[in-house]
Amino acid sequence: MKSEFNIEANHDARVSLLRSYVNRLVEGEALESVRADFVQNFSRVEASEIAKAEQELIKSGIPISEVQRLCDVHSALFHGATSTEQLEKVEVAVHASVQQTQSADKDFQSIQDIPGHPVNVYRAENDKIMELVRQAQEALVDEADLPGLIASIQKLRAVADHYASKGDLIYPLLNRKYGFTGPASVMWGVDDEIRNELKILAEAGAKISDFRDRFQTVVDRVQEMTFKENNILFPLCLREFSEEDWMRIYYELPAYESLNKDGYPEWPEAEARREDLKTVGGQTAISQTAETKQEMITLGSGHMTPDQILAVLNTIPLELTFVDADNMNCFFNDGDKLFKRPDMAIGRDVFSCHPPQIEPMVRGIIENLRSGEKDSVDIWMEKAGEPVFVRYMAVRDASGKYLGTLETVQRMGFAQEHFQE
Repeated sequence: MKSEFNIEANHDARVSLLRSYVNRLVEGEALESVRADFVQNFSRVEASEIAKAEQELIKSGIPISEVQRLCDVHSALFHGATSTEQLEKVEVAVHASVQQTQSADKDFQSIQDIPGHPVNVYRAENDKIMELVRQAQEALVDEADLPGLIASIQKLRAVADHYASKGDLIYPLLNRKYGFTGPASVMWGVDDEIRNELKILAEAGAKISDFRDRFQTVVDRVQEMTFKENNILFPLCLREFSEEDWMRIYYELPAYESLNKDGYPEWPEAEARREDLKTVGGQTAISQTAETKQEMITLGSGHMTPDQILAVLNTIPLELTFVDADNMNCFFNDGDKLFKRPDMAIGRDVFSCHPPQIEPMVRGIIENLRSGEKDSVDIWMEKAGEPVFVRYMAVRDASGKYLGTLETVQRMGFAQEHFQE
């Protein structure tokens, strides 16, 4: 397919053509045929255009699950590599685009070299992830060393912490604030698939008949996701996110286990603005002077100051989340969280905090509570080897009007230990 127009000079045409490539893959056309046209028509491709093409696919009616299923395939189109071969021209085109985009939009190199900046942190973690990928590939070569292979799977599961912080801090911001729903939905879903597959393989081991093949596939997917982060996701976010966005992400990162042995380095510029930005971000959801914090609030059965109310909520041995009638996150209590609740999620709709495959369930629960069909929904699960009880409750006023949803999360390991004794 020869180009009949100057693709380089027409952004919309370029995006449309990229979108057509992915559509052709959806319809079942051979990858190599599509890639051959890509090489012929493009000398470079920008990360933002890949993101927009994904986004327009979803808006056109193609289910997120379908785009997600093809994520690795069309990423290979842009990346220029499959598990069996590379098209050097495509890879050169992508890297040339990355360099041009970085130079045009922001000094990417200088930003990624700032100690403590989230991009610096994430790229350092990706270096560690690639080290784990290499170890896994070495373990796959030795067919006799099953224990070594299982050990490499357990090590690679460390990507879960990296993906969790992306899911809480990067994707919702990219989606809701900047409108890039495609990358947020598709990449988030693939992250979850990788985590789930590694968990299955680690627990089942060689009991799975195609164990080695499945592990090889997931290793390839981890490697591909690392490439997409470094060359598509981070350049896109650097172009869109403000410095204040990055600083708020920096404040939240220590809540997640670091893949780097030295933990998270300090970012001096962000530390200098911590108090101001954390207040704006809504850590306590209350912004008051010292005097107003001492004023009494009359309640149904007494009165308390805002400080007292907050202290009581933080003392309750549950993770508390209140979502108002407009589905906006209004309050999280403090303390160590089994389910992370980043400060920057305050004031953002609750659905943005959940992966694409979980969002329909959350919407269903809240609608059942809002409509009065249910007053509460209980969910039992196991997390990190411990039973966990989650309850969603409708919050209503004296007249029965729906005010929002209260989510409580309680670790039940203590009860299990008690009754076992």
